[in-house]
Amino acid sequence: MAQENYVIEMRDITKQFGTFKANDNINLTVRPGEIHALLGENGAGKSTLMNILSGLLEPTSGEIFMNGSKVIINGPTAANRLGIGMVHQHFMLVDAFTVTENIILGSEPTNGGVLDRKKAKAEIKRVSEQYGLSVDPDAYIRDISVGAQQRVEILKTLYRGADVLIFDEPTAVLTPQEIDELIEIMRGLVKEGKSIILITHKLDEIKKVADRCTVIRRGKSIDTVNVKDVSSQQLADMMVGRSVSFKTEKKPAEPKEIVLSIKDLVVKESRGLEAVKSLSLDVRAGEVVGIAGIDGNGQTELIQALTGLRKSESGAVELNGEAITNKHPRAITESGVGHVPEDRHKYGLILEMTLAENIALQTYYQKPLSNSGVLNYNQINSYARKLIEEYDVRTTNELVPAKALSGGNQQKAIIAREIDRDPDLLIVSQPTRGLDVGAIEYIHKRLIEQRDKNKAVLLVSFELDEILNVSDRIAVIHAGKIVGIVDPKETSENELGLLMAGYSLEEARAELNNKAGEAVE
Repeated sequence: MAQENYVIEMRDITKQFGTFKANDNINLTVRPGEIHALLGENGAGKSTLMNILSGLLEPTSGEIFMNGSKVIINGPTAANRLGIGMVHQHFMLVDAFTVTENIILGSEPTNGGVLDRKKAKAEIKRVSEQYGLSVDPDAYIRDISVGAQQRVEILKTLYRGADVLIFDEPTAVLTPQEIDELIEIMRGLVKEGKSIILITHKLDEIKKVADRCTVIRRGKSIDTVNVKDVSSQQLADMMVGRSVSFKTEKKPAEPKEIVLSIKDLVVKESRGLEAVKSLSLDVRAGEVVGIAGIDGNGQTELIQALTGLRKSESGAVELNGEAITNKHPRAITESGVGHVPEDRHKYGLILEMTLAENIALQTYYQKPLSNSGVLNYNQINSYARKLIEEYDVRTTNELVPAKALSGGNQQKAIIAREIDRDPDLLIVSQPTRGLDVGAIEYIHKRLIEQRDKNKAVLLVSFELDEILNVSDRIAVIHAGKIVGIVDPKETSENELGLLMAGYSLEEARAELNNKAGEAVE
């Protein structure tokens, strides 16, 4: 096909950071009016390539063409002028400003040197109606939902006249309903003549919405395919470079003695309301207990209470028969608890510190990593190198700051640190949030390995397929209480969904039986 049929053509793009090639001779073509997915593992170089297209980075070598003409994109302003806009994964919005103020920031319409709010609002109203992006122009960013904030980000790019929109992992923070809305918005944009590049590692979304897909692996472009001609399995295998299993292979669990015992636990949330209400649960050696529930039903407060990050009001927590209720986090850690927190940036890592320092965070004060209060950096760095190799953490070396790693590699580093201490109880919260299929497969395997070493594993996740795939028993939490405990082999997503909505086990089963009966009739 002749090159002028492409709205975007990136030819032989290379981006080098020191000796590391984030992009290595990558080629990408985007047709007018298509949704083109850019698929790759965490750290494959997708965001780097799109940062080049949106002007945040300059390529070391290579050329970019738009509609057949060569262009130089030497900054975001140049990208804006060419009609390229990027909707970032982490929104670039000012909380204290209104929707209108955020959208016009940097492109304010003026009348005689004075900000013309009326004109700005009218233009925003026109654009939002044209593309079906409903937002309240006078609302403050801090007061609107995550889905609405994303619509503001999209409006920001359209307001600046973007014809090519780059979406970077747009569904990472959205609810299932908001994801469906976003897919409709994307289809609407393409109907209006826009072209979309979708950076993602979610295969089901690519199958739902994309026309073509370019796969990138370790900085190189592997292939570009028509999405309708390939299966999710083929895409996953291309992305990782080997056959990927979506199902975690495991033998039946052999639960032994109780390791974690929670009795009548009451925990308050930050406003002083009860988030965990008289909750009781046991986790045994040699099993994975999954906690399923909709976000905001007490999971966060429960895990914080178990790990010493939040005080509980009443009730008891025991580890191997010893009380650990309201103990200091270090005392709980030293008694045999490993914790992979739900927010890896806030609670799992210190992003400015090196990878080696982060890996040593739980044990830096012990020999051989320190002696009489003096850190031994040779030991810290060699310990980090050992775990980096063992857990396949992809990094140039152990001395890079943690913030330089992709999300998947940050998560692997935390899991390496926690598992290597050989805890009796491993608490993992949202362990695969934002990760690609290769990293997910790897982490699930590690959790099952711990189970098979007679460790107790408590898994909290909003991903139902993860809970069903990895758990040996599933405890469903609703409004701070366990409403039912089910066997993953005997339950379904529908049953779990009803329990998560507050049905009792009997009610959920009756409801599903009624529906099945109606279907037969």
